[in-house]
Amino acid sequence: MRTSLAAPAAALTGVLLLTACGSEAPGQPADARPGSTSGARCGFPHDPAARTSGGVEITGVSGAALGCGTGTPSDPPKVGFLVSNHEGRPLTYTVEFTLYDASGGPLTNGGATVVNVAPGRTARGSADFGEVLRNAEGGHVGIAKVRSVPADETPVASGTCPPSGVHVTADQGDAAMGLRVVGLHLRNCSAGPYRVSGFPQIQLQDLAHEPVTGVRVLHGSGGISTGTDFDVPPHPFTLQPGQSATSGLMWRNTVTDGTNVDVPYVRVVAQPGTHAVTVTPELDLGTTGKLGVGPWAKDDSGR
Repeated sequence: MRTSLAAPAAALTGVLLLTACGSEAPGQPADARPGSTSGARCGFPHDPAARTSGGVEITGVSGAALGCGTGTPSDPPKVGFLVSNHEGRPLTYTVEFTLYDASGGPLTNGGATVVNVAPGRTARGSADFGEVLRNAEGGHVGIAKVRSVPADETPVASGTCPPSGVHVTADQGDAAMGLRVVGLHLRNCSAGPYRVSGFPQIQLQDLAHEPVTGVRVLHGSGGISTGTDFDVPPHPFTLQPGQSATSGLMWRNTVTDGTNVDVPYVRVVAQPGTHAVTVTPELDLGTTGKLGVGPWAKDDSGR
């Protein structure tokens, strides 16, 4: 039985996509918490060091659900932030925030993507949590995760077709009993047929976008699991405009002796000579030291 690899591309709750060549939609101003001590701001992280991470700085938090400012309790919390690109190439940032209750317990996540931040530039962004949380009053917002990929390697599922003629994305994946499978999806967005064969080329990268060593990238399941199509021999096929193909990544998060290996970024070259795309499947490889890669197969699901 084939493991399903055709789930929708991953998306954060309440994501806002912002173009960011300079500065963008301004972040919401923070309101002083009534009766607060000097320097305390409504909805800000209690620890000042938690207000910045990975080039992101929280600049303001608002929302009556938090007790910040005016409005009705149904107003969702909103966080304004700055993204600063200290690298030498344009980057697209995906930022995930966590909303905590008054006792510090996590309630929900929200996020935003800020695209094409130029080197040395700072861009503004904002994100909300998209729902009413009755027990949010007195809580605060913290930065949960920051991911950045080269702007020209950002995966997109639609929009302008790149010179390669294909859009490449990754989905949210499936997990069961320690087995992880993330689907890779290729869609022919060109006006003509597109020939596909073999396996995608994979490079694992750490948080600094440096190559990860000590992990074997295997064609097929590599014995990680059975009962999937990872071990079906690849065969060439043609995609007509609008048609899609799937591949996938398979691993286990087993931990025995050694050091856990976590891989936030995977650089994918769908076919030799095509432009690379960097996806963020968050591989938690444990101490297994191997990752299986499935062959490209035509997707007849109609998705």
